[in-house]
Amino acid sequence: MYDGGKIITGVVIGLALLTFPFWYNLGRAVTKADPKLPTKEKQCVEPKAYMKTKHMQLLDLWRDSTVRAAKRSYIGFNGVKYDMSLQNTCMSPDCHSKKTEFCDQCHNYTAVVPYCWDCHIPPKEEKPKEVKPKEE
Repeated sequence: MYDGGKIITGVVIGLALLTFPFWYNLGRAVTKADPKLPTKEKQCVEPKAYMKTKHMQLLDLWRDSTVRAAKRSYIGFNGVKYDMSLQNTCMSPDCHSKKTEFCDQCHNYTAVVPYCWDCHIPPKEEKPKEVKPKEE
């Protein structure tokens, strides 16, 4: 074996490059998303566990039912009737009105880019007013 040193060097460099992302991120943890839940409403249209994992499927069902079948109401698991509307039900002032504090936190944490806002207009959020010091 005449080129054994070159082969071994190449294998070592290849393994180092392949494993670089693992040892570079070793010990670095991403903080868990902690969305701010609504204060006025105590219950969503479905249980919390369902909404965490399947809210996009529910919104797709709502979209298809509303657009294709002209069905505008949804009966939740607790028997309450809801309008099938992202902006008027989910993003209403009583529920998840602050997109940056609720939606964006989880979507950024999971590296998901939802396509909701391709059609819907994001809710306007009021920016906190800056307090200016009084001039003497």
